[in-house]
Amino acid sequence: MIIIICQRLLKNTKISGITLFPFILLRKSEYRQNSTLINHERIHIRQQLELLVVPFYIWYLTEYYLRYLKYKNPDLAYRNISFEREAYANEHNPDYLMSRKFWSFFKYI
Repeated sequence: MIIIICQRLLKNTKISGITLFPFILLRKSEYRQNSTLINHERIHIRQQLELLVVPFYIWYLTEYYLRYLKYKNPDLAYRNISFEREAYANEHNPDYLMSRKFWSFFKYI
């Protein structure tokens, strides 16, 4: 079960949505209708489940900092995290999660 919440905490950020299992937090309530954004965040839910949630966050942050050291740019570091690469590559495919193989994010490392 996925719980979608429109969160005021994201109001003054450029973040459209963030997934903190089992929640998808959205900056604006109208983003509930954005199927691409919701699909992107649902891909993160699946990734988090595969890695049993806490290890996902450890891996995510570790990869972010390694990418930041490489690129010296926070946006480039974020965009090159394997989890984000998988989600961005497949966010426009509403059927992706039905055919996605276990630990598919490995293809994006």
